[in-house]
Parts: sequence; structure tokens; C-alpha cells
Amino acid sequence: MRMRKAFKKLGYFWLPSAAENKIPGTLTILDGGEIELEAVGLFGKIEESIKDKDNLIRIVGNIEDDGLVTLEECFYKNRTIAFGGISKSMIHVHKVLSGVSYAEGDPVFLNTFSFSVEGIDEWVGISGIKSATDIENRTATITYQEPEEISYQLDNGMKLLISYAWTLPGFQILKEAKITHRTFFKLTSTEKKELDEFMTAARKITYLLCFAIDETVCLENIVATSDDVKYDNGKGELRHAQIKIYYPSLPFSKEEPTINLHKMLFKFGQVRDNGGRVINNWFDAYDRISPALNLYFSTKTGGHKYLEEKFLALSQGLETYHRRTYDGKLMGDTEFKELVDGLLLQCPEERKEWLQRRLANANEISFGNRIKNVIKPFKEHVGTSKEREKLINNITNTRHYLTHYNEALKSQAAEGDDLWSLCIIMEAIFQLHLLQVLGFSKEEIDSILNSSYKLKQKFKEISN
Repeated sequence: MRMRKAFKKLGYFWLPSAAENKIPGTLTILDGGEIELEAVGLFGKIEESIKDKDNLIRIVGNIEDDGLVTLEECFYKNRTIAFGGISKSMIHVHKVLSGVSYAEGDPVFLNTFSFSVEGIDEWVGISGIKSATDIENRTATITYQEPEEISYQLDNGMKLLISYAWTLPGFQILKEAKITHRTFFKLTSTEKKELDEFMTAARKITYLLCFAIDETVCLENIVATSDDVKYDNGKGELRHAQIKIYYPSLPFSKEEPTINLHKMLFKFGQVRDNGGRVINNWFDAYDRISPALNLYFSTKTGGHKYLEEKFLALSQGLETYHRRTYDGKLMGDTEFKELVDGLLLQCPEERKEWLQRRLANANEISFGNRIKNVIKPFKEHVGTSKEREKLINNITNTRHYLTHYNEALKSQAAEGDDLWSLCIIMEAIFQLHLLQVLGFSKEEIDSILNSSYKLKQKFKEISN
């Protein structure tokens, strides 16, 4: 989670079951969403604190500027218990819900969950700002018309809205007039859903933008509402409380991304008409190929320090993707069983257990054949037949060497610039398959490949 401003606020904090015991503390949220509470005092008596060494679960408080807060999934990182002196504690907090206090044991149900993602304005490409200049008459006008909200029904029972917020200039403008516009996502549900369900959906959408923009972009500015949490506005009207939510969401990169329209894999305009299908396909992919997706994104978010680690993650990711989407085997189950039974029948009794273990996965397709099958749907983009064969051998031999470090394969394994090129090509092949998972047709994928400068450059590594 991106935190663009420092969050360090003083307040008083207490356990929901002991509101009379308020202790001072400082709540800090770092960029990335890591949260700590430094408390001066103890939540309870000394003897109770000694017994309860780890979990506090939920803490509520009142902090400067924000007012009421609820801290979720809390536990002690360290603490100093002073007999007759000042006790201090450093407490890890997983989530902060600012603007509301929940009682002990109360579930957190929401109806809306609004959030932004880095690069969303550029990716969506819709703005209500228009400007006109008349040089001859020395006039210029800037107008704003809020764009129409875009809505998609999701298979999980939620709606995803693409919404807009804006600010207009204040009064007594003398030197500058400024209109700002920003785009954000809003998940809504007529039936209340648990906070974790909204967080899961938001994480999947954020990863979708990472894939589309081809950069690691982070979630930010979360504001939720619940039909269970309302307040009187002083006019006898009940309004939804605005609940700001903070937590260490993924993906996250310390470096803010450089958003480049020309390097995006695809833009919102290319999927707007069938956006609901694309998003639902992406959500469904998390149920079917999540291990492969996790491996792919681990290579994009800087999760691997060394090039060899990145290569292994990509090769394992492609292998896992193929395994999850293709159920083929070397031979039919009946034929394979008959073969195994025949071999076991001729095997010495003392070696049968060993042979059974060796044959357990013998009907699996080899890694090299999986890579060949992964390349096949897009072979026209992956060089000549000779170049493809060389590529498959290079990937296979390098993977086997880096997995087993067999000296016989060392001379056949790629390293340095050659290893980097293999990673770039494998990443590009992965992207074409994920476009297919989203529901893009072959013609649409070909069009993206021809229009995406960054993707085209990746495939040029084959002939380098």
C-alpha cells in the first residue's frame, strides 16, 4: 500500500473490553502499509500482561485529526514491563480502520470499498477536463464535466465501478485556477460482506493493472462504508461514516513506477466493451492458476535478487501454468498401469518399493515438452523452427542445471546476457498466455503484440 504522506499520530488507546484503561501511544504507518503502535503503559494489570504474552487481537483508540480508530490483528513485538516505573510496548498492527470503533468480537462488514491504484488515470484515459484557447481574442477556458460512471457486475456478487473525484478552484481567484481530476475503483455490494472479501477483490484488481500496465503499481487511498456504521449529521439524517483503511497490501514496490502509455500491454479502452468478462476471467484465473500467477508476479515486483532466481521462477511458473491448464499425459491411465504392473512383476521383491517411487510420476510430460507446448500457440512470434528448438533446449538445459547443478549440463546452461534474454522471452510468452486467459482472441493478441513497443522488444531477444 502506497503512503504518500507520513502517518505518525498521537492518541489514547484501550482494549474494547476495558475502555476505562486508556493509555497514550503513537500510531505509525510506513510506506508499504507496515503499522506499529508504540504504547506507554500496559493494556491491563502487570500480572495480566505477563500471562498474555502475544495476542491483543483488537485495540481501539482516539488519535489526533482522525478521531476514533480500530486496530486489528495486533500482537506484541517487544515490551518492557517496569515495576514502579514506565512500561512501554511496541505492538504490530495488521490493519487500521480509521473513523470507527468496533466492540470486542464484532465482525467488520462493509458495503463499499473505494480505492485507487497507481497509473489508473493513465490506464483508463478518461478525464472530464476540457480546455480551449483563443489566441486572437486572448482568452482561454477550462471546463469540467464529470464523466459517466462505468459499472461491471462481478461473479463474486460485487459490482466494480470506475468512478471519478475532482476539486474545483476556491473563491477570490487572482493568479491561479486549478481543477484536479482523479479516477478510482469502487467495489459495492447490496449485501454486506466481510472486509477480507473486499481486500481480496482489490488485490486481484491491483494485480490486473500491474499486468496491463506492465509495471508494479500499488493500491492506495482506501475508503469504505458500511450500512452498520452511520452517524447523525445534526439535521436528523443518517449518513455513512467514511472508514479509511490501512494495511500492508500486495503488490508493493519501494520505487514508484514510471507510467508510460506506450509501454503498457493494453489499455482500458481496449477492454471497455467487455470489461466485465475480462475482470471475471482474471478472478477465475486466481482459482485455477494462482501458483503460476504468483511466480510470474514475483519476477515483476523485485522478489528475486539474482537473475538465476528470476529464471527459475519463470520456468517453474510456465511449467505450473501448463500443468494447471493442460491435463495430458504420455499415455492413457490404463496403458500406464499395465506397463507399471508388468515392470513390478519382473522386479526383485527388495527393489519393488524403490521402483514404485521412481515410476510414480513417470507418466508426466517432461519439462522440455511442456515448454514446447507453451510456445506452440504463438510459435509464429517465436522465431523460426530452428530458433524455437534452440530456445527450448536453452531453457530446458538451464533449468535442469540451476535445479540440480549437474556438471555435465554446466556448459549448456545460459548465463550473463544470454540468461537475461531467456528471462525476457519467457516473460513475454507468459504475457501472451495470460492475455489468452483474460479472453483476448488470437487476432486481438496479435494486435497487442504489434502495437506494444515493450512486448515487441522482448521477442527481439530471440534473434539477438
